[in-house]
Amino acid sequence: MTTTIIDVTDETFASEVLDATGVVLVDFWAPWCRPCTQVEPVLTELAAELEGKVRVVKVNTDDNPATTQRLGITSVPTLVIVSGGEVVTQLIGARPKAAIREALTSHVAA
Repeated sequence: MTTTIIDVTDETFASEVLDATGVVLVDFWAPWCRPCTQVEPVLTELAAELEGKVRVVKVNTDDNPATTQRLGITSVPTLVIVSGGEVVTQLIGARPKAAIREALTSHVAA
């Protein structure tokens, strides 16, 4: 089974993230951002490990300025955890897998 991280746009952010049931981990990234490329494989692993509990999506900040601005994203990578349509946690900068998992833990049902 392959876990897919989907790309979300300004047009699809509300339906894919805010209206989603459960926890969504949103990766705000940019193609020119080297730390963003370092976080990507970690997110792929977490998406597979937490499949069915956490949905992982990506937002290219260069291509989706409205969502980026609305959420106050000023640095990439920024990981935003959304639960019940509300931002519950924001992690700015590249983080190790354990730190991202820990941030998700309190929002994910066992």
